[in-house]
Amino acid sequence: MEFNENKPIYLQIADGIAEKILGGELKEGDRILSVRELGAELGVNPNTAMRSYEKLTMDGVIFNQRGIGYFVADGAKEVVLRNMRADFLQNEVPIIKRKMELLQLKVSDLGLG
Repeated sequence: MEFNENKPIYLQIADGIAEKILGGELKEGDRILSVRELGAELGVNPNTAMRSYEKLTMDGVIFNQRGIGYFVADGAKEVVLRNMRADFLQNEVPIIKRKMELLQLKVSDLGLG
């Protein structure tokens, strides 16, 4: 995973896990890597991995079964979808909209239809 210097690494890791859930690589009830395993796989400090898991746990995306590990929570895909949509609409769309205005582009110019 390549990290972007404009966003905290723990949030980028959490986003990566969320994208795996949306993409179907991780499903409800799946066990995910331990904090140490994730840290080693990504080459980050285990504390950074732990912060990612704490955020995902607070968001209701994963849960910890003490002594067993972390798992994808029931309804995680819907939570991730709702959160990522809100983030996109709040943070990315305004930037895209502004750029389109500056470049005098219309939605029809994007060739999305």
